[in-house]
Amino acid sequence: MNQRLKFSINIIVGLGLLILLTMLSIRFGANQNNNSTVFNAIFNYQAGDIDQRIIRDIRIPRVLGAILIGAALAGSGALMQSVTKNPMADSGILGINSGAALMLTLSFVFFPHLSTQGTTVFSVFGAAFTSILVFMISSLKKSQMSPTILVLSGMAISAFFTAISEGLALVMHLKQDLAFWHFGGVSAVSWSQLKNLGPWILVGLVVLIFLAPNLNLLHLSDDSIKSLGKNINLIRILALICVVILSGISVSLVGAVAFVGLIIPHIAKFLIGTDYRQIIPLTLILGADLTVCADLIARTINPPNETPFGLIISLIGVPFFIYLARKDGNS
Repeated sequence: MNQRLKFSINIIVGLGLLILLTMLSIRFGANQNNNSTVFNAIFNYQAGDIDQRIIRDIRIPRVLGAILIGAALAGSGALMQSVTKNPMADSGILGINSGAALMLTLSFVFFPHLSTQGTTVFSVFGAAFTSILVFMISSLKKSQMSPTILVLSGMAISAFFTAISEGLALVMHLKQDLAFWHFGGVSAVSWSQLKNLGPWILVGLVVLIFLAPNLNLLHLSDDSIKSLGKNINLIRILALICVVILSGISVSLVGAVAFVGLIIPHIAKFLIGTDYRQIIPLTLILGADLTVCADLIARTINPPNETPFGLIISLIGVPFFIYLARKDGNS
């Protein structure tokens, strides 16, 4: 099959699945609605109708948040796997999400009345600090030769930051406040958050798409890339900025959700090959598919209670991570 046709088919199928999952997510939940209620909530909204208000003010921003977060986490994972030359790289596994979550904990401790925008700044700073550590490790020659070292370093950073977060939460009696961030979920996403933070995610995704052609070069040595007239340091700096924006804001909105960035890029590569100009768009769509689907399952598997969103993702991600680790160890 022609590669361009194969890419187009996968994009169409991915978008079709996303539209279907979005419609199901808007309709179904603890409070199920019929199609006419959903239609009226979107095109003929009446504020006095409680069912329409649930759809308009809770479910639609929740689904839109899941789409943005899924694309952001999957895109940052694909970016890190390319830049670090590590097939097991992911913002959760490499500790970036834990760094962002630690700064969120500190914001709760020292600035308990901080706005969403303020806590997001803390989260992004934590992601930036941890990303610098990760990229410093990935720049070492030994780490490039052994992806396992990079993963173990990220897991150690993640465990260290998580321990600090847990300790602060215990001492400062923040366990209940931080439970959401540990389990992850999009239930708290609101129109206000989408208005203030959504554009930043979109900027990060646009930069990522423009970076995609350069990602194909990163399997070469630094000298080979420079001989082609490309600025390798600029590519890495832009990649770092993208990872910081996408991971930091995602954690501030939905908590420290891991494995989305690990799973999705590999699925995209399996479907269409190794060209990042095609991998990145498909990765963003499939990432949105996964998070919207996981949120729908979390809301409907045990109504009216919600199953932790992060648990649904982990049930898929942990076996996949073990498979990749075994594959890397046997290679």
